[in-house]
Amino acid sequence: MKNRIRVARAEVRMTQQQLAEAIGVSRQTINAIESGKFVPSTVLALKMAQIFEKPVEAIFMLDAED
Repeated sequence: MKNRIRVARAEVRMTQQQLAEAIGVSRQTINAIESGKFVPSTVLALKMAQIFEKPVEAIFMLDAED
């Protein structure tokens, strides 16, 4: 799964730590999600979409191999 979290964070000038605190996870979790090493739960994906005021589909996309 691809994601645009890094881009969305940059648009609102938010650090990984700030995003992590806002959704209740560690900064390492945000890093792992951004790098594609961890696929977030539906709840985490929805929380991120809410923070960035975007639909989930604008932040997360399926890869061809997904």
